[in-house]
Amino acid sequence: MKKILTILFFSLFLSFNATAQEEISLVAKDSISTTINPLSPAKAAFYSAVLPGLGQAYNKKYWKIPLVYAGLGAGIYFYTWNNKKYHEFRDEYKKRLDGTSAMGVHPIYGGIDNDGLIRGQKFHQRNRDLSALITAGIYLLNIIDANVDAHLLQFNVNDNLSIRPELYQNEIDYKFKSGIRLTYIF
Repeated sequence: MKKILTILFFSLFLSFNATAQEEISLVAKDSISTTINPLSPAKAAFYSAVLPGLGQAYNKKYWKIPLVYAGLGAGIYFYTWNNKKYHEFRDEYKKRLDGTSAMGVHPIYGGIDNDGLIRGQKFHQRNRDLSALITAGIYLLNIIDANVDAHLLQFNVNDNLSIRPELYQNEIDYKFKSGIRLTYIF
């Protein structure tokens, strides 16, 4: 219990320390001011690491939170189900090796021979481990998504930098031409 409280205290201390950094304010030529917080992506990733979905809430992408919890919930469900089935196959195999259970006595696994019980153990063990890896991957994707989304929220999207398709008429033969115009205004 002391370890958990110590970890919680240090994580809260680090999060308050991280919020004390300065924000950078930029003023464009046309007097539109934008504020960029360089620690916003790190803060979003930290929040998602502490509680999955909290970084998405910090980025105000609330629609992603149910997706995160559905993925984590499905991974945990399949992990526990495969773990339960693995232990059932293993326990029946151990009982047969001890001589406390004979083939045909168990209502579910009675018709399965010892090789079938071993195959069932390996099958459910492999699926259990795969479910654990997928759940860990979804957790990491949750953190990466919060970080990347916080970076993209600070991305400058205005008319000073744009790529637009353009349809124009040629002055010589008066045929319409298509192209792409890249505009970069300093």
